[in-house]
Amino acid sequence: MATETTAAEGSSLVFHPMDQFIVKPLFGDGAVGMFTVTNVTLWLFFAVLAVAALLVLPTSKRAIVPSRMQSVAELTYGFIYKMLEDICGKDGVKFFPYVMTLFMFIVSANFLGLIPTSFTTTSHFAVTIPLALAVFLTVTILGFVKNGAAFLGLFWVSSAPLALRPILAIIELISYFVRPVSHSIRLAGNVMAGHAVIKVFAGFAAVAVISPVSVLAITAMYGLEVLVAFIQAYVFTILTCVYLKDALHPSH
Repeated sequence: MATETTAAEGSSLVFHPMDQFIVKPLFGDGAVGMFTVTNVTLWLFFAVLAVAALLVLPTSKRAIVPSRMQSVAELTYGFIYKMLEDICGKDGVKFFPYVMTLFMFIVSANFLGLIPTSFTTTSHFAVTIPLALAVFLTVTILGFVKNGAAFLGLFWVSSAPLALRPILAIIELISYFVRPVSHSIRLAGNVMAGHAVIKVFAGFAAVAVISPVSVLAITAMYGLEVLVAFIQAYVFTILTCVYLKDALHPSH
């Protein structure tokens, strides 16, 4: 009896911070199959709607004196365009629609994940790995189409001593194929970690003694996650630009 009482009294501290990342069917409680509509499906759809709301609607009736939403859309457009042009040069500007779409989708999904009771789609490798693989395949195919065999010069460090070049070539080749792994893990890992920490602090908020400290910690972490939501989208996008630069100008 004493053990049961203790368990009951401590039940308020029983929380599972990773439960928020469980994929569940949107309708019913059955198993999740390939074509099952899930909470991930719903929030991916909301992310697409958010991109349309941020870019399409504000610019459909452009004005000389822009509205707030039009200003946000124009600033985002200019920010990504300049970043792509600075990294890749004029040759990279033709890929602006792809890079802009990537950034807007990721940043929208990240911020939607900060809404209470929402689902953070970018915390799942099932979302981030396809995004990273799409970049990897695009860059690789583009590199060979544009440069032919000269694209292999990306792996040959001509500025290094001749004896070291074969070793460096192997290292460069391995690092190249690791790109989609690091590209996807960086985004999903950072987003998942932040949300898990917030859930842990939220669990301690039920304890009266440490509740004020926990609330302050949640507020601080939430503010940090707002920053992380933008930074991780920016990092994913700038790495995409760097990889595109390698495809356009592969020689070291």
